[in-house]
Amino acid sequence: MSGDLKKSSRLRRLIGWIAVAVSITLASKWAFWGILENFHEGWYHHDLVKNLAMLFGQYLFATILIIAAALIALRWRWVGAVLHVAGVVFLLWFFWGIHPQVLTLLCVPLLLLAAGYAFGTARPRWLACSLLIGIPSLVTVGFGIEPAIRVANRVDDMDRGARRITGNGVDLIWAPRGPGWPQPGGASWDEAVEICRHLSADGTTLLESPQNIWRLPTVEEFVRSQHRSGANCQGAWDADTARPTYKKRPDKESPLWATDGNVIYWWIGTEVDEDRAYKVSYQGTVRPAAKSSSFPYWGFRAVKEPDQVTSDPP
Repeated sequence: MSGDLKKSSRLRRLIGWIAVAVSITLASKWAFWGILENFHEGWYHHDLVKNLAMLFGQYLFATILIIAAALIALRWRWVGAVLHVAGVVFLLWFFWGIHPQVLTLLCVPLLLLAAGYAFGTARPRWLACSLLIGIPSLVTVGFGIEPAIRVANRVDDMDRGARRITGNGVDLIWAPRGPGWPQPGGASWDEAVEICRHLSADGTTLLESPQNIWRLPTVEEFVRSQHRSGANCQGAWDADTARPTYKKRPDKESPLWATDGNVIYWWIGTEVDEDRAYKVSYQGTVRPAAKSSSFPYWGFRAVKEPDQVTSDPP
């Protein structure tokens, strides 16, 4: 009888530590994704409190929930199991209608964790708790150092007016903040094209009739105009491979980008085919996207030639 109890105790301990390991893996995965996304698309407020609220309330929220549920499960097994099942119910409700495989990848681990914490026990508990908190924290800090330093050193001259950017074979005037450079974005490609056509000469007003002064930049113009640390990144566009190259990796900096906005992608005038055009990021990446796409963090910036001040003849 004593031998059976020992086997049962070892089995419960094994199950418990497997559950802890799964929780650590999930929390670390979301920590890795969250900290990178925080400095990629977030951290654009001038207020530190708002940036930290976005960091912990949005990008690290999943990590915090996973760790909290696991810690509760280590102290109160069945309460923790119920919390994990509640997470499954929430995911089914919130993401209902998405691809079944995606939903399965989200829900199955939580159901396994619910069973693992209900029937397992990780001992010593202090070690399990320390690993649950420590490993995801190390992932967060380790992968957050480089992007945090990069974002902290961004160049922003706070000039949101029209900018003439010359160099690397390009000479263009980029629209001021307003209809031709919306913050936030949210226009489809066709909408962006029409807005550019109707912009006034100074780029501040939308007119009823087409002016044909402004347009979306071509992909090559965009790549060649990217800046970082106040200097041109010496970008080049290879039309054969549809890939850009840069001597210096671009960033969300003046004179092209606004560091205090949530827009991280722009539409480009170059079309891929009838249904797709190129979208670009502040990091200089170029990818095809459906012209009908429209998201708040997806905008555009109109351009015109320095001598283009009147509309084209009808």
